[in-house]
Amino acid sequence: MRKNGSEVDNFTIPTILKACAQVLMTRLGKEIHGFAIKNGLDGDAYVSNALIQMYSECGSLVSARYLFDEMPNRDVVSWSTMIRGYHKGGLLEEALEVMREMHFMNVRPSEVALISMVSLFTDVADVELGKAIHACVVRNCKDEKLGVAIATALIDMYSKCGNLAYAKQLFDRLNQSSVVSWTVMISGYIRCNEINEGIRLFAEMIEENVFPSEITILSLIIECGFVSKVRPNELTMVGLLSLCTEAGALEMGKWLHTYIEKQGLEVDVILKTALVDMYAKCGDVNGAYRLFSEAIYRDICMWNAMMAGYGMHGCGEEALILFIDMERSGVKPNDITFIGLLNACSHAGLVTEGKSVFDKMVHGFGLVPKIEHYGCMVDLLGRAGLLDEAHEMIKSMPLRPNMIVWGALLAASKLHKNPSMGEIAATQTLEIEPQNCGYNILMSNIYAVANRWNDVARVRRVMKEIRVKKEPGFSSVEVNGLVLKFIRG
Repeated sequence: MRKNGSEVDNFTIPTILKACAQVLMTRLGKEIHGFAIKNGLDGDAYVSNALIQMYSECGSLVSARYLFDEMPNRDVVSWSTMIRGYHKGGLLEEALEVMREMHFMNVRPSEVALISMVSLFTDVADVELGKAIHACVVRNCKDEKLGVAIATALIDMYSKCGNLAYAKQLFDRLNQSSVVSWTVMISGYIRCNEINEGIRLFAEMIEENVFPSEITILSLIIECGFVSKVRPNELTMVGLLSLCTEAGALEMGKWLHTYIEKQGLEVDVILKTALVDMYAKCGDVNGAYRLFSEAIYRDICMWNAMMAGYGMHGCGEEALILFIDMERSGVKPNDITFIGLLNACSHAGLVTEGKSVFDKMVHGFGLVPKIEHYGCMVDLLGRAGLLDEAHEMIKSMPLRPNMIVWGALLAASKLHKNPSMGEIAATQTLEIEPQNCGYNILMSNIYAVANRWNDVARVRRVMKEIRVKKEPGFSSVEVNGLVLKFIRG
């Protein structure tokens, strides 16, 4: 980026630091920190907060605290990031002390900060302190009305402290409960050995047309097993880990991993692969590789899981090195292997290497490319700006292109501001799925970037005519083993 003469500013650096934190690259994070100091960006609150988060996520809490103490102007993000860092690091007393300082400095916490605080008091398991944070939450909420996310966190805290009466009062006051709040309340009853009440509430949830998610089922299975003292076997744990993977519940997955170790369950290649897959897909790629490297026997599924994990996190070179290691170990790749490799090359911008991998798959291993492989190649070429080449590949495919393939070209057209290629891709995607609002909106955005406002209006008008609505976006955060969603729009 710097070689191309692009400016690295206070908006770019936090994005890079976030990536460093996700893959626990402390060394690179320190280099970025040094760059920020040299360029006078270390005084920027946005950059400082990102540095605190990076050091906290990488386990360098001393460095995070030093930065925090040196900040001349701390905002609510600074305080909540430091509290969350201590909490995740298991330093509960230090987290509580920062909370006290925050209160003393009259800093008004955000909803995310309040959820982190409630989660902290959940781990402390002191109901009186819990009541104090509850009062703090009420004082800091608009019109003293609790949102679903913060109310759910409080319900979880009270139930884990054994105070089901307070938990149920909060639950009953919710104007709009979510599947997460139902799950928390039901789990609370089961945890406190009030099984019948938990079953009654589960039935009530179904009657209210609130259907259980993977996390709901996972939580109930774990709680029921704990209460009934039933010892799950390896196959059960594989299923539970798969649910964690689908839901992105890293903390719950870690809890299951610890449980497996404490119970002395036999970790065969299937269970080990499930653990590697869970860690990689939930964001802890270093944890995944640590487990992978410890494995004495690795089958093709474990190699594929690790390569796919690297691909998700843009670690293309690491995925290619792993592929070479796999070949040397005598394990023959399959079509899933090459999907992971091509995806890794695409996310890392390794165009030449990606083409070589595709060629090796066909001519070296005699595998016939599937639609997923072509989709990866179109994505690889499209991301690199080779839109014409990507389009030619689609036209020369022996298979009929599907939404994955045309969608990749459409996304690349938006990325590189090419409305003419976008129109070609959009026409095809909308023929296949006319009700897909995502591609309509993507095409509308492409026209907007090109200042073609008449075309923007036309796309919006068509969407209205066929009654296509934009689905609200959301972000999710895992707090204390619960995946909470914040919906926008």
